[in-house]
Amino acid sequence: MAQEYPTQRPTDLEHGGGEESIPTELNSIPWIDIHNHAQTLSWNDREKFTLSGCESMVMMGAGYYWTPYKPVEPEDVRYLWDDALNRLPQIRQSHLLDAKVGIGIHTGARVKDYDQLLDVIPEYAALDEVAAIGEIGLTEAQHVSGWSLEEQKDVTRRQLEIAADHDLPAILHTPADLEDVEFPDRIRGNIPGYELDLSLQQEPVLTSDYPKREAVEIDVELKDDAGLPGDQMVLSHMDKKIAPYVLENTDCYLSFTVSYPWLLGVSPTDVAEIVAEYGPDRILVETDSAGVLRSDIFAFKRTILEMYRMGVDVEDIRQVVYENPRELLD
Repeated sequence: MAQEYPTQRPTDLEHGGGEESIPTELNSIPWIDIHNHAQTLSWNDREKFTLSGCESMVMMGAGYYWTPYKPVEPEDVRYLWDDALNRLPQIRQSHLLDAKVGIGIHTGARVKDYDQLLDVIPEYAALDEVAAIGEIGLTEAQHVSGWSLEEQKDVTRRQLEIAADHDLPAILHTPADLEDVEFPDRIRGNIPGYELDLSLQQEPVLTSDYPKREAVEIDVELKDDAGLPGDQMVLSHMDKKIAPYVLENTDCYLSFTVSYPWLLGVSPTDVAEIVAEYGPDRILVETDSAGVLRSDIFAFKRTILEMYRMGVDVEDIRQVVYENPRELLD
């Protein structure tokens, strides 16, 4: 029998379809951010992680845009690693997060004498505070100082070997696929919200029509050469175009960067559609939030809610945002 309402006039309640109640656990699912640069954020921005349900994170100490000089010297990279480790205890205490650090040589700008860094990475990798080798991987074009593809492959493969030796996951940057992305705020070629002078970009070393796929294919080959199991490698900055290739042709994890759709063109709906089509296995979500660009930390929580609105089961959502990264990070 339909329920009668004592409202003065008819309301939408009388035409309700008997919607199912929203599962209470949807708003209490913890999540793990496997790739960010939170040590470069303000206290207030880091607090947003805790407020929106983040339980744990891996802060990448690798990031060429934080080094003061280019070409980058080994001591510039060591400073980034040491700074992330230095801030770690305070970030854990202040924000009640199980935070750890990723260590690696980013290829966004050429690093001089990088052998010096490869010699000491194993010492960092042995630390309890270090949870991953990253952010590493091939970059399409460098900033200020170019790095040949062969040298990039060398430094990436050798870091993947270190990850394999220390039973650590490797988090790999993949080039942004901007071909079909609309930039409504673009002004005379610059992208507002990113502290990077694009006029200083060097000539691309990945020259195919689809640099992201070219980079992924090479990264997977390097993983095999290094002896790193596929389930210990994460290909970051995925999108709907490349995700099917990764899920169908590799055994790696892929991760969607959701906190700056204005640049990468990835929305929570994209994540939901891939999960709905391929299931939750080997899919992750990350913020990659950093002080160098406009990013939205709350986008991770919005992605959780949007996946549910798109019809993804709560248990599948939980697997993507919590169980998968927890298994990856052991």
